[in-house]
Amino acid sequence: MSVDDRIQQLINENTILLFMKGSPKFPQCGFSSLACQILDACGTKFTAVDVLQDQEIREGIKVFSNWPTIPQLYINGEFVGGSDIMREMYESGELVKMISDK
Repeated sequence: MSVDDRIQQLINENTILLFMKGSPKFPQCGFSSLACQILDACGTKFTAVDVLQDQEIREGIKVFSNWPTIPQLYINGEFVGGSDIMREMYESGELVKMISDK
């Protein structure tokens, strides 16, 4: 299975999916920590993929989404963005609405 196929399968199987460095309990960078805090503040459950555990996924997700940084959030199969976009959407109320519409 190609890395794109693996990434697509993860996206298809998880309604809210965060590609991040580390885990929600032990994020390994400030941006991943912020992304988890935002999702927690939205009161939602989400699945996290630790890209530090899989170099193919770590590099492949950047190409897959055409987005150069991690974390990356997907909701209902749609790429949302990284922590800065998540913060803007959370502050405007758009992220909570998107999550509640899932």
